Amino acid sequence: MLADLEQLVVCESFSADHVAVARSARVVGALGARLLGSVPETIVIDGVTHLRWTFGTPRVLLLGHHDTVWPVGSLETHPWSVVGGIARGPGVLDMKAGLVQMFYALASLPSPDGVCVLVNGDEEVGSPTSRELIEESARGCVAALVAEAAANEAGALKTARKGTSRYEVVVHGRAAHAGLEPEKGVNAAVEAAHQVLTLADLEASPAASGAACPVLGRTTVTPTLLAAGSTLNTVPAVANISVDVRVPTLAEQHRIDDLMRGLTARTPGARLTVLGGRRRPPMAPESSAELFALASRIASELGQEPLSGAAVGGSSDGNFTASAGCPTLDGLGAVGSGAHADTEHVDVARMIPRTRLLAQLITRTRRWPDR
Repeated sequence: MLADLEQLVVCESFSADHVAVARSARVVGALGARLLGSVPETIVIDGVTHLRWTFGTPRVLLLGHHDTVWPVGSLETHPWSVVGGIARGPGVLDMKAGLVQMFYALASLPSPDGVCVLVNGDEEVGSPTSRELIEESARGCVAALVAEAAANEAGALKTARKGTSRYEVVVHGRAAHAGLEPEKGVNAAVEAAHQVLTLADLEASPAASGAACPVLGRTTVTPTLLAAGSTLNTVPAVANISVDVRVPTLAEQHRIDDLMRGLTARTPGARLTVLGGRRRPPMAPESSAELFALASRIASELGQEPLSGAAVGGSSDGNFTASAGCPTLDGLGAVGSGAHADTEHVDVARMIPRTRLLAQLITRTRRWPDR
């Protein structure tokens, strides 16, 4: 498993580099073909390469992604290594170790019949080209098992996820010389400052506070990237505000979207354009409850430590399968920490136990009746 993990990690697959993602897909496809005895269907959508294996009539969907947040060249500063039982390298936790475990889990069974394996290439950027493929693959399945990393170093499964929306607020002003005639300009930076404060207040509104979910908590609206102006002596004509939104319920996602579309300019002469919108719907705790109970029983039968569940603010493609009506359990992949960070790593000793857990989940859920 470590040798295969090394192959995946040293083949860098930054989401924005479609050539690198295509190269990674060939490596992932070859690994899956070797272990599963079947060549995948290669699906390229808008230049992004996805892989799918279908065995018989699918009842269980195994879901993962092979793209990472690490730009090509990251291996130079974050080389592959295994030292003291810890594996490191770009994307090792999120989620190349999960892919290895997923393939080995399925390969350990007498037959892969009744399983669909989907590995997409754009999860880290919101799965814009693969969302329909994911939802299509989930429909008709009785369970979706997501091999994303565990929620924490204790190995907690991800039983609920917030929904996500992303926006860009573009402020249109009017340029003018900042020294000679600033009064003839409309300062987009000043208007952007008003909008940042308005955006920050959205999450603190009574409606947002009242919509908090006991499991997933409250809505958050966070201005992140800000940019304005072109030169030091010019009144800014344009400003941009990126906004990250996390919501516990679908109703909250729609409510915040309405508020975003209703933003109005405060500065005379300025105007706003709101781009973006809803991305992933929330993954409600109800979608994972039965699967988590089953996983807990299996862990006990295998003599493994008791499982815990966690609700997280980050989203994954499990949000899509859950919203498509397919019971979904996430975080079944590698155990470690530091995803997307310099400290990203995998606890090697946990790889085989998690693989055995996943294998038994596949076996049991394939027997479930149609929903």
